[in-house]
Amino acid sequence: MTISKELLEILACPKCKGVLLLVEKSSFFEGQGLVCDRCRLLYPVREGIPVMLIDEASEL
Repeated sequence: MTISKELLEILACPKCKGVLLLVEKSSFFEGQGLVCDRCRLLYPVREGIPVMLIDEASEL
C-alpha cells in the first residue's frame, strides 16, 4: 500500500514543519518511510499509514 500524492503534499515534519520525502526500502529501513532532510529523521509508514510521532522516528 502506498501513500497518495495528495497526502504527501499536506504532510509536514512534526518537529520542524519541513518537507517530507517518501522513501522505499533502503539500507537503514525496511518498507516505506517519510524522511525529513532538515531534522534527519525517518518516520515509519505502517500498513500505508504514516506514523508521525517524533518518539517513533529514527535518526538517520
